[in-house]
Amino acid sequence: MYLVVNPRFEAKKPEISGFIENFDQSGKMFVDGKRNKIKLFELSDTTLNIKSFKVPNFINRIAYKFFRKSKAHRSYEFAMRLLENGIGTPEPIAYSESSSWWSMGRSFYVSEQLSVDLTYRELVEIPNYPDAENILRQFVRFTFLLHEKGIEFLDHSPGNTLIKKREGGLYDFYLVDLNRMNFHASLDFETRMKNMSHLTPQKKMVELMSQEYALLYSKKTEVEIAERMWFYTDDFQRKFHQKIRLKKKLKFWK
Repeated sequence: MYLVVNPRFEAKKPEISGFIENFDQSGKMFVDGKRNKIKLFELSDTTLNIKSFKVPNFINRIAYKFFRKSKAHRSYEFAMRLLENGIGTPEPIAYSESSSWWSMGRSFYVSEQLSVDLTYRELVEIPNYPDAENILRQFVRFTFLLHEKGIEFLDHSPGNTLIKKREGGLYDFYLVDLNRMNFHASLDFETRMKNMSHLTPQKKMVELMSQEYALLYSKKTEVEIAERMWFYTDDFQRKFHQKIRLKKKLKFWK
């Protein structure tokens, strides 16, 4: 078992290692997914969020061993880079990998468990969510900051932004599920608009987001921003539902 620990938590390395080694038998289940599982562990006054990634398929086990960084490794590395850029994410604490001489096995990403008030998903799914417009506008400013720093968060979707309320109607935003991310010198307009296409199917929300983005991005008009943001959103939704219909047809006997 290979373990890398944030220098700030180096003194706690034995405890962290123990949590990972006993992941299946201990800890409090937080997310019991088909692919990945997340459990919570108490470390002094810090609650650890430990994500266990599903063992890759045969080809990826070899790829992760020799050619690509594991999802856990990327999550840890990208979290560090986000913090260096002033972008909110739960503090990265460690990552761990198990492997043989020829392939990668399980991997784990350890971060701080945050207490938050909502995710972006609530803005989409709960009608008239309190202070929704203010939260959404601040979220767009947060996303614009990502784009200005050349950060392309490929899983920029409703469940992957945690939101914490502060005093004075202000909100803090934290990205999670970090293993798919690109860092560029700069982001072009089309990439920026496409990056926001997974967030909501609601046209009114897209119109509000494009309006706020236009206040920050002077290279395009509000009309141009609204048109392209909705184009990519509509395209994603259409392909997403086509995929669901296809799966139902292929699994008609179930």
